Amino acid sequence: MNTIYFDAQLSDDSRREQLFDGQLFVYSATPGSRKLIEFARELIREAFGSLDPLTAQHDMPVEKYAALLAELKPKFIHHPEAKKFIPEILQDLGCDLNKTYFDVPRMRTATSDDYLTTGIAYAFHPHRDTWYSAPACQVNFWIPIYEIESGRSMAFHPHYWSNPVRNSSEGYNYGEWNRTSRANAAQHIKTDTRVQPKALEPVALEPQIRVITKVGGILVFSGAHLHSTVPNFSGKTRFSIDFRTVHIGDVTAFRGAHNVDSSCTGTCMNDYLRGTDLAHVPQDLVEAYEPGPKVLAGRLRHPQSA
Repeated sequence: MNTIYFDAQLSDDSRREQLFDGQLFVYSATPGSRKLIEFARELIREAFGSLDPLTAQHDMPVEKYAALLAELKPKFIHHPEAKKFIPEILQDLGCDLNKTYFDVPRMRTATSDDYLTTGIAYAFHPHRDTWYSAPACQVNFWIPIYEIESGRSMAFHPHYWSNPVRNSSEGYNYGEWNRTSRANAAQHIKTDTRVQPKALEPVALEPQIRVITKVGGILVFSGAHLHSTVPNFSGKTRFSIDFRTVHIGDVTAFRGAHNVDSSCTGTCMNDYLRGTDLAHVPQDLVEAYEPGPKVLAGRLRHPQSA
């Protein structure tokens, strides 16, 4: 059974236990999330100039739009201001910054009517982040920058929380992806030829859950949840921010959600930065996760069975 908790007054330990059991959490905008989206909006306004960013796709050649995003998104990701707001958001939600590590926030776009769905604006098919070398203990945070609606949102597919999907994650290694494919995303405009994990069988999209939050509201979910980009035919582009965290206690104990179908290798563990001083996860733990979730299945501890 999947439950959506709204503004739940739970400790971070209790929340993560529920997340690793497939539940979803939604929070009203916090002081930190408001600061983050206002900073993102400043960069977006600067990039689009006089054009309304929600409808600019109708006034720009797709190649020019892709080039704009290729400059805007890295600027946001690597800007120290963007990184500064994440610990504040985590504190707003009761996380212990000494034990919580986060990766850099990423700006996402979902254009309308199949205008740009590849490369720099990749439209994600149903997938789990754990197919992409994320650890079972990864927690995802998702924040809309502008108002959204059901047709410009993200969908969760709860049937697959405990049911496997035959997929191609076995051929994916995060380190190799960073070396060969991430940097050239903006070159993929009409088609995307980069090899990424995908379902190898039809996925039943229903039942599905779409969570609509207000601007700055925060959706929190497990990286093991099967989710997808909702096909956008609203006429407006969706802008959002996401980032991910791990708790060092979960990392050390190999605690997290069950692995039902992930067979990738490599790990993104070295991407996470400690909330207090931006230190990386200790290298011995990074190396311990390198074999991937299938090899580590015997060591994984689910909270309810730990």
